[in-house]
Amino acid sequence: MAARVSTLSDLIHRVACPCLNNPLTHGHGDDDSSEAGNDTEESEVEEEVEEEDQAEARRSSRKLEEGTASGGGDQQIARVREAEALMEEVFQAVAGLKRAYVGLQEAHSPWDPERMSISDAAVVAELKRLGRLRDRFRRGWSGGEEGRLWALTAPPPLREAVVPYEAALEDLRRDLKVKEAEVENLKERLRGFTAAPPRSSSARFDSGRKGRFHRSGTPLQVGKPTPELFRACMEEVREASKSFTSHFLSHMRAARWDIAAAVRSIVEASTVGNSGPRSPFPDVGPEQAKHAMESYVNRKLFHGFENETFYLEGTLSSLLNPDQHRQDCYAQYRDMRGMDPSELLGVLPDCQFGRFAARKYLAMVHPKMEESLFGGQEQRRQVEAGGHPRTVFYGEFLRLAKAVWLLHLLAFALDPPPSHFEASQGAEFHSSFMESVVRFRGSRVAAGWLVGFPVAPGFKLADGSVVRARVFLVPPEP
Repeated sequence: MAARVSTLSDLIHRVACPCLNNPLTHGHGDDDSSEAGNDTEESEVEEEVEEEDQAEARRSSRKLEEGTASGGGDQQIARVREAEALMEEVFQAVAGLKRAYVGLQEAHSPWDPERMSISDAAVVAELKRLGRLRDRFRRGWSGGEEGRLWALTAPPPLREAVVPYEAALEDLRRDLKVKEAEVENLKERLRGFTAAPPRSSSARFDSGRKGRFHRSGTPLQVGKPTPELFRACMEEVREASKSFTSHFLSHMRAARWDIAAAVRSIVEASTVGNSGPRSPFPDVGPEQAKHAMESYVNRKLFHGFENETFYLEGTLSSLLNPDQHRQDCYAQYRDMRGMDPSELLGVLPDCQFGRFAARKYLAMVHPKMEESLFGGQEQRRQVEAGGHPRTVFYGEFLRLAKAVWLLHLLAFALDPPPSHFEASQGAEFHSSFMESVVRFRGSRVAAGWLVGFPVAPGFKLADGSVVRARVFLVPPEP
């Protein structure tokens, strides 16, 4: 079995290597076998190249015969000239192959199927041309003991060398068809949203739980949510929260913030309104900074989670028509799950998710904080004007905001919705409802440890299972 061709350069090297390495001895070697089994449709470009190569081969044969008849010196000169001409053709073929391959790449962006088909045929034609040059070299320059040795060590036929490349190309084509089908499906869903008959001036995708519609205007049934799906969605929120928090802290360090002072301010702010006993303030360090920052971010994003619209609107759909409301929530969850939040807001910047993201960003990032981190308030002004900046920081924020929004949709799609709870500072640790972000030896929390500050909320589901709240623990006072 031939070695796998990993790049186009490897393939070119395989084809051209025999012409560079074989000694110039006259004779006859292997017959033409590289063309066997190649059932690719011949284009006009291929036919012209093949005719040119055959004519060149006949001219080379006549020159070689004339050189042999004129004597040893003339024969040697003719052989050298023939080799030089052959190598020149090899380099021209390689250059043509590179041009054809560049054209094939350019046809992918922007996507041009017709140009891609032409470029693909040009690449195949140049590969065939290289194969014919190799076989000309075999027939005209390999012979004797050295020729037989070269035949034993010769690279595999061109067809065998191209097989891995063709298999990879076929895999890419299948993946492309799948992606195109997904894009068409998303476009159809988007058309369903925008074509749905509005019940008010804002009743589009941004109307919240208006659901997904066929062209007939009837709701589309999309299955049933489960507690397992909710738990999986909560894991996605956790990962997105960690990622955004790390990104947030990196900007703070780049702006030379006093991380310890920032963490102390955040943790103390999280205790406002708590009537229970207060735990001692934890020692400030890298881990505390990470968890305290995540606590701050989650507290801002989950505020209003118990309301069906995060208090963006004063609707009571979940009470007036609970069954339809649950169906609409799950339909919107299914539709939005595979969408990129930046692309979605680029099309519908004022949808309800867009308003949710804008409100949470403005609440989370204070004007002075943004000016210190980014040297200005340009992002804030864009958000206040109803836009969504295409910055790395705002993109990370949108990924987290989307995860929380999907969790909220899924919560209101369940019957009954999960109960939302959060651990209070100073509360005693209970493993059934809490999960410590502080690692303990043996994975067991020592008795008597208290909640230093909450990191993420928890949920109690209808099936009796619990998504545990994440907390930062501190030892009890001596």
